[in-house]
Amino acid sequence: MTKTNTNGSKAYLISIVLVAVLGGLLFGYDTAVISGAEKGLQAFFLGAKDFSYTDFMHGFTCSSALIGCIIGSILSGVMTTKLGRKKSLIAAGILFFISAFGSMNPEFLLFAKGNPTFSLLITFNCYRIIGGIGVGLASAICPMYIGEVAPSNIRGMLVSWNQFAIIFGQLVVYFVNFLILGDHTNPIIEQIGKGMSVVSQSSDVWTIQTGWRYMFGSEMFPAALFAILICFVPETPRYLVMVHKDTKALSVLQRINGEQKASQILEQIRQTITEKREKMFSYGYLCIFIGIMLSVFQQIVGINAVLYYAPRIFSDMGMTNPMVNTVLMGVINIIFTLIAIFTVEKVGRKPLLIVGSLLMGLGAFGVALTFGNSSLSVLCMLSIMLYSASFMFSWGPICWVLIAEIFPNTIRSSAVAIAVAFQWVFNFIVSSTFVPMFNMHLTQGDNFGHWFTYGLYGCLCVVAALFVWKLVPETKGKTLEDMTKLWKKK
Repeated sequence: MTKTNTNGSKAYLISIVLVAVLGGLLFGYDTAVISGAEKGLQAFFLGAKDFSYTDFMHGFTCSSALIGCIIGSILSGVMTTKLGRKKSLIAAGILFFISAFGSMNPEFLLFAKGNPTFSLLITFNCYRIIGGIGVGLASAICPMYIGEVAPSNIRGMLVSWNQFAIIFGQLVVYFVNFLILGDHTNPIIEQIGKGMSVVSQSSDVWTIQTGWRYMFGSEMFPAALFAILICFVPETPRYLVMVHKDTKALSVLQRINGEQKASQILEQIRQTITEKREKMFSYGYLCIFIGIMLSVFQQIVGINAVLYYAPRIFSDMGMTNPMVNTVLMGVINIIFTLIAIFTVEKVGRKPLLIVGSLLMGLGAFGVALTFGNSSLSVLCMLSIMLYSASFMFSWGPICWVLIAEIFPNTIRSSAVAIAVAFQWVFNFIVSSTFVPMFNMHLTQGDNFGHWFTYGLYGCLCVVAALFVWKLVPETKGKTLEDMTKLWKKK
């Protein structure tokens, strides 16, 4: 007990950070669950009698959760101020659970089971948007929670693990989808032109009627676990000071940092709470522009088109078991995310972003040139892997690090909120346009949409590298006060 009071309890800190990181895992789980379910879902709604389910509708349905993400990220600032970080995360967990249950069984209490209608499609999208609100909340609040409970000397590392949890959540759901699919196969979707598709008669009926439901429903278990466990973690000391509960804040600080440092940290928090605020553009427009464009480029390089539609892409490549390839890609993503975590302080932010952008471009151009050629299917798969892995050691984690560091203290909260909102907006744009673009044809049966889509992503990767080289400042080794001085000079 004496050791804990003197030096703080690492076990206590790790336990509460792990619970918060579970929110990041749910973030990744919810955004990637669609990858295994989307073909079965498309086949299900293609069977509707009262409307025609177009490729555009499917693109919207696959990305409708991102509308909720935008809403959730906007609400996060108000909720964390009014309710606190802990209660806001509990709300996120409940929203995850409701979304998982409703997406699995959208007919619940309202419609006949297994009868696809336009009303059912709207209801399904509403459930996905509810889950998206949970994702938007988690994406903003989980790093905030970790940052506010972690000691300053390890704060950056602990916050970075939240990004690892997001990618790990995607890997988990890839594997869960693979297990759920089992011996069954995804439906065979055939294009009939003008953004329309039909389901092949030889498609697996179980996948169309049931498989996708289990995939969405599997999220109920981690969502329930998160909502329960978050009830047992403390509120952050920063928020407790904001609501004038200094005694409770001191108690939490003592358990984490020890009695010797707790009082000093409490005083620093008090000073931070009362620090002055400035107008958004007090440091010029370039600062805000760069922050926003970091978020925009993280999305328009097209990575989520791969993460959300991986099984479809591998299937169209001619791979015999696309779910296995998807799981393999998830493992590679984990490995390269770890590379970023352990090298970002040694190599720097800019080099990782520039190299990652150029390698992503190489992978995207490789896919554009080889897609549809059966003799080059292995090269095409390697290009996809290069494209995805390069994102994971660059734009994936480093964008979040820069957004947290690049803004001066006095405008950080509002500037980060704007940047994150742009991130979700462009995530939605990329995800909802992928299927229509990918299926474009100039003539019957050509691969125009395939090479155009990845050729476009490749070009944007090159532009992203130029943007970072020319405009983004290096934040390695700089304090937050150094960034204030930098933007004042500009």
